[in-house]
Amino acid sequence: MEKIYEILRIKQVIQEVEGGDKYIVRSPQDGATVASMFIGDEDREVFFVMCLNTKNRIVAVHRCHVGGLNASLVVPREVFKSAILNNSASIIVSHQHPSGDVNPSREDLDVTKHLVECGKILGIEVLDHIIVNDKANYFSMKEKGYV
Repeated sequence: MEKIYEILRIKQVIQEVEGGDKYIVRSPQDGATVASMFIGDEDREVFFVMCLNTKNRIVAVHRCHVGGLNASLVVPREVFKSAILNNSASIIVSHQHPSGDVNPSREDLDVTKHLVECGKILGIEVLDHIIVNDKANYFSMKEKGYV
């Protein structure tokens, strides 16, 4: 006889963050400000997901991947997991370059394209991919036409 498993619960650990209206994203600058606050000064590359509702209010943030000095493995399944669990309408992804240089690599552009395609399939729009640093400088893939 073959076993069938029923998933009873997928646990999500939640930590509240003070905020209010500062967590409404109206522009790439708003997204960059939030991302810089959470990951701007990390010493390794961190891939960060902001989950938004239909009013562009951030309802959850997730440190999706922590990589090395100049790379982070990005798996779409993990990127969209927090968005699905939080019933998000869209996401903004971000990462930082520990070097402080916010210009995208070829891999950054490829990951962005792949995530946008996956989002279309899932019905969760990728609004932007923002590269940040600790000085609040940023590069928005949306502003530059990559999203």
